[in-house]
Amino acid sequence: MGLVSPNPGTIFWMVIVFGIVLLILKKFAWRPILNALKERESSISNALMSAEKARKEVANLKADHEAIRLEAQREKEQILKEAREIKEKMIAEAREKAQSEAQKAVEQAREQIQLEKVAAINDIRKQVVILSVNIAEKVIRQKISPSAEQEKMIDLMLKDLTLN
Repeated sequence: MGLVSPNPGTIFWMVIVFGIVLLILKKFAWRPILNALKERESSISNALMSAEKARKEVANLKADHEAIRLEAQREKEQILKEAREIKEKMIAEAREKAQSEAQKAVEQAREQIQLEKVAAINDIRKQVVILSVNIAEKVIRQKISPSAEQEKMIDLMLKDLTLN
């Protein structure tokens, strides 16, 4: 029963040895352990602050990235809008130019047709005059005898032809 019920002398020496060990630990081990714990706490605190700072920076970068992306999107839309407007303007100008050139070509063709019509009418008139003169000449030769009347008629026709 010696182990179950402690001896008061053993308890005394155990308390003294425990106190000495506690003093030695306090003198040599307690401060380094506390310092190590403080350093560990400080490094964890610094790491948490750095992580929070990094998180804020990432959030700011995301916001900046989104703003830049939206600005690029707006610029793209503006450029596309301007390109569409330029395209429409070029198409309208080309259409107007084509219509103008077609109108000029039609007008020139009308003028050319009118000139050719006038020339054809003049040519037909000349041919009618020549044919009329030839027919009249044949008719006159047959009806008029060679006399002064025939010469008078020829002179009259010659004067008439030179006047026209």
